[in-house]
Amino acid sequence: MPSKDQSIGAIIFVGCIVGIIVYAYLVFNASTAMLILQLTGLVAVGGILAIGAWIGWTMATTPPPKPIEEIEKELEESSEEKSEEKTEEKAEEKSEAESKQD
Repeated sequence: MPSKDQSIGAIIFVGCIVGIIVYAYLVFNASTAMLILQLTGLVAVGGILAIGAWIGWTMATTPPPKPIEEIEKELEESSEEKSEEKTEEKAEEKSEAESKQD
């Protein structure tokens, strides 16, 4: 028994083949050929321009990333803080160990 994905894939495959046949019939039918070709061109060019518009909108509305220098500075500061915390923890452990020995 085929999986759900395989069934959906088969439906998509059959739908596309039927679409090719219908499109070919409409393109080669003299009365609808020009209209179908015009619609095809409109959808193709419109789709490409819509993708371009979406990319432009995304670029225009997205804030710029932080400069690399600023990110590096933040990373250095956080690593220094972590090393200071580790040093403090070790000092505390050492003093606790010494107090237990007494």
